[in-house]
Order: sequence, then C-alpha cells, then structure tokens
Amino acid sequence: MSEVSAALVRDLRDKTGAGMLDCKKALVESSGDLEKAIVFLREKGLAAAQKKSARVASQGMVGSYIHAGGKIGVLIEVNCETDFVARTPEFQELVKDLAMQVAAANPRYVQRVQIPAETVEAERNIYRAQAAGSGKPANVVEKIVDGKVEKFFADVCLLEQPFIKEPQRTVGQLVTDAVGRIGENIVVRRFARFQLGDATEASA
Repeated sequence: MSEVSAALVRDLRDKTGAGMLDCKKALVESSGDLEKAIVFLREKGLAAAQKKSARVASQGMVGSYIHAGGKIGVLIEVNCETDFVARTPEFQELVKDLAMQVAAANPRYVQRVQIPAETVEAERNIYRAQAAGSGKPANVVEKIVDGKVEKFFADVCLLEQPFIKEPQRTVGQLVTDAVGRIGENIVVRRFARFQLGDATEASA
C-alpha cells in the first residue's frame, strides 16, 4: 500500500499525538491497519514523545561536566515533569550525556528558533557571496545556500548536532527517545559552556 487517506492519517494523529509525516509512514508500513500503525509508532517512541511534548516540564536538574583537566566546563538545565523522574539514573545519565555533548561539540543555541534572524541572514549572505562566482543559475545558487544554512543549524544548535556517542542520530532524537522510554516530557532549557581563556558560550 503506497498511499493512505488523509482522514486515516488524521485519525492516527488524534489517537497518538505523533506528527503527520510519522503517522503517514506508520500507515504505509502497516498497509493501512490503524492498530498496527499505533504499535509501529509506539515501538519507535514517536507517539509517546509527541503526546507528551505539550505537557509542562518544570522539574528536572542542572547538570555539570568538567573536561580536559579543568579546561572546559559546562552547566546545563534539563527539565522533566516530576521530581521522581529527575532523580532516576536514566534521566541523570541523559543530562550527563547532554553536558558532554556541549563540552565536545560547542553548540551556541539549544534550537534554531533561538538564533536571531539577522544572524541567519548574515550567514545566507556569506554563502550567497561564496556561490556568486560559480556561474550557476540563481535558483541553483539559492538551493546551495539553503543547504549550507541547514548545515549551519546542525553545527550551532545542540538538538540538531549528531550525538557524539552515536553520530547516526541527532541530540534531538536522543531526547525524543528518552521521552518515549521515561514517559515524561523532557525539555533542554539552557546551557552555559566555559573554556579557559575564551569567552563564554551560552544559550538563553
């Protein structure tokens, strides 16, 4: 079954809270069987993660990580819904992994919506200037620019970086998978990175 009806996709989304594209893929994989599609989403952790993303996360912890003999230090705030989950080894391990990611990969923001519009536009102008002498048509140049901007996001946004322990998935996927396993909404709120002799890198 290559196509599924929009009504069926909406029905699955209403039942699971997963995204439209994920719902469509699940229905295609399960040949339009709604119950099998629900199981597919749950196995992937998508249903639980999307449903919980709207819930308030006001508990959690501030984690820390010191690296390179005291040359790099990170503080990171990660929120969950309950103090009980905040005290579990799995949540604390996630916070530690996130702090290590910040230390190693030096992101500047948690997610792309935090990047000032003028910063993104300045990057686009740089990439446009780099491609200007290529002789390619304007529409091709814009596609090249779009691709480089996406790479910029993956470099500077924590949730879009490849996870240092498993580069085949992003940090955002790491958090989403944890939401599915732990059963609570998890939000990376902010971080600060300190490197000896350098200016502080921080997110708001």
